[in-house]
Amino acid sequence: MRTASTGTLVRGVSVRDVLSLSSLSGARLMAGERGLDRVVQRLNVMEVPDILPWTKPHELLLTTGYPLRETPQSLCDLVTELESRRLAAVGIKLGRYLDELPADMLDAADRVGLPIIRLPDDVAFDDILNQVLTDILNRQAAVLARSEEAHRALVSVVLAGGGLEAITDELSRLLGGTVMVTTPDGRLLASSASEDVEAKASGRGVFDATGRFRVERFKHGARALEEPATGVALVPILAGALDHGRVVLISAGRTLDESDIQVLERAAATAALVITKELAVAAVESKYQGDFMRDLLAGRAGDPAHTVRHCASLGWAIDRPLTVVVAQLEPGEGPDPESDDLRPAHERFATAWGIVVRERDPRAAVVGYSQEVVVVMGASERTPPGELVRHMVAQVSGDGGGGRRSFSTGVSRVVTDPALLPEAYEQARRAAKVGRQMHGPGGIADFDSLGVYRLLSLVPDSAELTSFMRETLGELASREDEETTDLRTTLEVLLDTNLNVAETARILHFHYNTLRYRIGKLERLLGAFTTDSHLRLNIMLALQVRRMRGL
Repeated sequence: MRTASTGTLVRGVSVRDVLSLSSLSGARLMAGERGLDRVVQRLNVMEVPDILPWTKPHELLLTTGYPLRETPQSLCDLVTELESRRLAAVGIKLGRYLDELPADMLDAADRVGLPIIRLPDDVAFDDILNQVLTDILNRQAAVLARSEEAHRALVSVVLAGGGLEAITDELSRLLGGTVMVTTPDGRLLASSASEDVEAKASGRGVFDATGRFRVERFKHGARALEEPATGVALVPILAGALDHGRVVLISAGRTLDESDIQVLERAAATAALVITKELAVAAVESKYQGDFMRDLLAGRAGDPAHTVRHCASLGWAIDRPLTVVVAQLEPGEGPDPESDDLRPAHERFATAWGIVVRERDPRAAVVGYSQEVVVVMGASERTPPGELVRHMVAQVSGDGGGGRRSFSTGVSRVVTDPALLPEAYEQARRAAKVGRQMHGPGGIADFDSLGVYRLLSLVPDSAELTSFMRETLGELASREDEETTDLRTTLEVLLDTNLNVAETARILHFHYNTLRYRIGKLERLLGAFTTDSHLRLNIMLALQVRRMRGL
């Protein structure tokens, strides 16, 4: 059933359904057709002039028109007052006290969408009261019965040792649609039909290009019933102050109703128990794995043969060609105010990487620390590590929805000996740092592609690099006016073309003489770099240093 504007679940029957009852078979809708989906929860009879203080939301108000006979001119105002009290509809008998309703009253009812129903002359109010209230109670009983059936079925699944996959399968059977459990930001954890979830959601904008469910696009719980055409509802999985994810229902071509939401709420409570249990076990395992990974990457893991066997017991395969990936959260970023996720950012970050990496390499090691995630994964002969990691970064990042934070990623060289993992780890960390300096937040860098930046990143004193850059470039180092920016661009293109004046002029769309003038000006600022190869090398290095951020 649809909900009120507050998003509270409203249980009852719609005005449209009330009109289909036998006691109202002769009723006629006079105005307010737009409000036929309003919910009726209770009924009231108006036969005194001061009925307004006693009306309640979602009431069907019945009257013979007796209180209205003396003041027909105020009926338009009455409609406005009833609408402000969120009345469901008005049923009126005409002929005895009022022969007809004023046109302006009906126009007002049409404007606000308040149904005005002309009741049959031969129907008694008690017949309407009995039949409508009975229908409301029967529907509520059916909703509760369905909810209890779902609760028993889900508890049986958990007691039998079933996990999230078993819960989604059981929910799909009960609700007749596709059911998913996702992380708070929409990463899929379990699905009743993973191979065709996207097909069922085709055209609804349910998933982004990376396969992330767009949690931010859909309303939670009962609020989903405000937009029944979407056919998608989700309920948060909460345990105390922690948000563990979402239970999502994608309907199979039918309109969602309140019983669907109640079943999802029961399922969310059950899923919270399963996830809490899994997290308790994972927390112990994660700490142990994190400590062992620190030793492994520091070269303190002990005998190589023992290390390989111990990693195998943890589900990690390190006796093969490996690549180390380091993904670091950008420093200084606070939590996203649009995100509903109450877990620490590094936990969400590690979870997302774990899901994405294990889709490609189930034997990879994925360990999360306070500000970074370390991945030790197999290297493919067919796909370069850098290319593979870029695909994974795109998946972890999603489309930026769901409260995601940006991060920088570094990729090491391929190593074939576990003893070289500490060196590979340092390469990946250095690549992540330089990638952030070169490309800003969200940079991705492969250690082998760093070139001269590899050497520059090894200089521990950033102040020395900055001093070298300013001494070499002079005014070009820091001034940002238009003329200086143009001169820097000219210098960079000229060096990139190996001092080919004609090619530089073509690229910059300058006249040959204009470029000659600029070169002369650059040499007055920097020295005779066109003839001094050592000075030219210094300038090229200084320009590279200038491109590095965070110095």
